[in-house]
Amino acid sequence: MNDKRKIKIFILIIGLLILGTVVMVLFRSRSTSSEPGKYDAFTTCLKDKGAVFYGAFWCPHCQAEKELFGFSEKLLPYVECSTPDGQNQTQICKDNKITSYPTWVFTDGSQLNGEITLQQLADKTSCLLP
Repeated sequence: MNDKRKIKIFILIIGLLILGTVVMVLFRSRSTSSEPGKYDAFTTCLKDKGAVFYGAFWCPHCQAEKELFGFSEKLLPYVECSTPDGQNQTQICKDNKITSYPTWVFTDGSQLNGEITLQQLADKTSCLLP
């Protein structure tokens, strides 16, 4: 293969990589919509009622809990309990005696642990589900 052909192939590969990156960035920017989510009012009510969701980035149950809220996840009263290396717990979670994830803590001092439903949160806080 001659040098001109190698250069053309190289440029084509670089172009495809750039195009793929642009498409991926556009797709991700649309998936993190700034439009209101279905549960925005509900999530805001949880926060206003003092409910706090403690979790860890590496916890699959925490991720499942967040997914229940769809685009409203961004409004969750969420506290990250894991240090960035995933090996320790943050001081705020130690201070609040969080021992499992996910954990919801309410103003009356009660807790709900594990994956819970939106209906359970609504019942606990009197926040209305849409």
